[in-house]
Amino acid sequence: MSDLAAIFSAQGVLANTIPNYRARVQQLEMARAIAKTIQHQQILVAEAGTGTGKTFAYLVPALLFGGKVIISTGTKTLQDQLYSRDIPTIRAALKVPVTVALLKGRANYVCHYRLEQTLGSDQYKLTTREDIIYLGLIERFAQNHQTGDKSSLSKVPENAAIWQHVTSTRDNCLGSDCPNFKQCFVMEARKKALSSEVIVVNHHLFFADLMLRDEGLSELLPNCNTVIFDEAHQLPEVASLFFGESVSTNQLLELTRDSEIETRLAAQDYQPLLNGIETLEKATRDLRLTIEQDNARLSFNHALRSNHFSTALTLLQERLAELVNLLEHQAVRSQGLERCWKRATVIYSSLKRWQEQLEQDGYVRWVETFNQTLHLNATPLSIAETFSNQLSAPPRAWIFTSATLAVKDDFSHYQQAMGLTQAQSIRWESPYDFTHQALLYVPTGLPDPNHQRFTAALIEAILPVLKASQGRAFILCTSIRAMHEIHASLQTQLEQQQLTYPILCQGQGSRSTMLERFRELDNAILIGSQSFWEGVDVKGEALSVVIIDKLPFASPDDPILSARIDQLTREGHNAFMEYQLPRAIINLKQGAGRLIRDEHDRGVLMICDSRLITHSYGKRIWQSLPPMKRTRDILDVQEFFNPMPKQQIHP
Repeated sequence: MSDLAAIFSAQGVLANTIPNYRARVQQLEMARAIAKTIQHQQILVAEAGTGTGKTFAYLVPALLFGGKVIISTGTKTLQDQLYSRDIPTIRAALKVPVTVALLKGRANYVCHYRLEQTLGSDQYKLTTREDIIYLGLIERFAQNHQTGDKSSLSKVPENAAIWQHVTSTRDNCLGSDCPNFKQCFVMEARKKALSSEVIVVNHHLFFADLMLRDEGLSELLPNCNTVIFDEAHQLPEVASLFFGESVSTNQLLELTRDSEIETRLAAQDYQPLLNGIETLEKATRDLRLTIEQDNARLSFNHALRSNHFSTALTLLQERLAELVNLLEHQAVRSQGLERCWKRATVIYSSLKRWQEQLEQDGYVRWVETFNQTLHLNATPLSIAETFSNQLSAPPRAWIFTSATLAVKDDFSHYQQAMGLTQAQSIRWESPYDFTHQALLYVPTGLPDPNHQRFTAALIEAILPVLKASQGRAFILCTSIRAMHEIHASLQTQLEQQQLTYPILCQGQGSRSTMLERFRELDNAILIGSQSFWEGVDVKGEALSVVIIDKLPFASPDDPILSARIDQLTREGHNAFMEYQLPRAIINLKQGAGRLIRDEHDRGVLMICDSRLITHSYGKRIWQSLPPMKRTRDILDVQEFFNPMPKQQIHP
């Protein structure tokens, strides 16, 4: 397509998607900017506020220009929405016969080989009745489904433990040696992607493949004309994970599980190997037990202060080295044992490199714990140079878009983090009338967020707001600990005051289940942490208040943040103003963005952090939020929900 005329021929298509005139104008402007970027193979960073219709704004030019397009999204949910709803809508409206493929990481597809192993072996220890029921459902699903994508089997929860037994990983996939290779769902998805013009992926898959060349995208990129990142604000953190290195206890436990199965199939007479597997499994579980906290991020030096961590890590390395030798001796007995030996060798090399290397300049070593697993991570302090190298050749268009990329009108923080200093940047405000639709309320009298009375004072401050809104609120917390404290305190206060608003707390079900309950109840209060700060869309009166407990500054104890602050300080920068504050503003914009989701929504954004008013940087924060009316008076909040009737004028 030699010019931009076709974009404007799509005006009727775009107009039908958004009733708001201002939004339609912005959407067409954005489509034109993206078309120009694609046409000239440039780089564009584009912030489009809620309601701009950015998805259709990038889909129209992407589909009209032709060529191969990769669209990467922030979540698998948005990935499914693009593939199943948005792209088919635009494709039909434009009457362009483009082929489209959905590509996910291998862990999202049922593996025929591992399913057969699980069905035929008692070594997977399916001890719960649920596991057995789920396994039967998965077996029938694999026999009858075309893609094998586990998201299509809604009867088995996405986080069910059984999935790890019936899906493959990069480590345990047999590749072309697999007896089920011709029926492989992963390979079928990749074949479809190779022959399609538009491929929808997610950020984790994109960067995993960029670094590991394992997920099928490496074959697509050389011939790709355009790469579009939606929800691009997530990229710096996602890219950091994949440009670094990680070894997890889960990897080791999967290795022991698979090694035990292969040993019992091909080398059951060799007891030393079974013993070696058992001792490595114990050493792996013992390492996790040395750090008591769940959902914790610790620097390497902090982890060393934890009970027996260093000793357990050394013992784990010794047990893994022993298993490598035992597997090597038995590898000739089966292909499965040979693959386990190769996996063990790779993991051992990664573990040794992580444990023995001195802190490399530009990297930070740290430990992360979850409920049952522990990760040993090495993360680069900057990904700018590494990522910018990916942009250099061959020439293609790169588009980065999100509702939250800028601080006020400044994109420098994001562009520097991603190595996009030469990119063009454009910003479109949300078309909604925030002056009339929303109110920003910062209560008076709250202590400093670190004060021991803060939670009690916060509850006192939010109760009048909840009464005025009759529930219908999100309370977004900056930590899991704060979430539980606020949940417990608020529940007590509501009972004492005989207020019957239902309270939902993150962790009581999946996010989608909780949102469904929240909408149905119509007067509920949902208390959540990071999971609910973005990617959540509740329109209408069911969500009339968003309450944020504190400004979302990352914890100074976070090992990556601490290392980056130290580096910036050494280089003569103001780490707070140049790094910590912009990150907090972008996170706050995400949380605030939950409130107004269409042109008819009305609501109050309550930020319970006096630093927004008392500190000099507070002005920079609220100026980056949508242009709402501001107040510190609870009476204004009450009047917002119950406006006083206008006084009648008599002649």
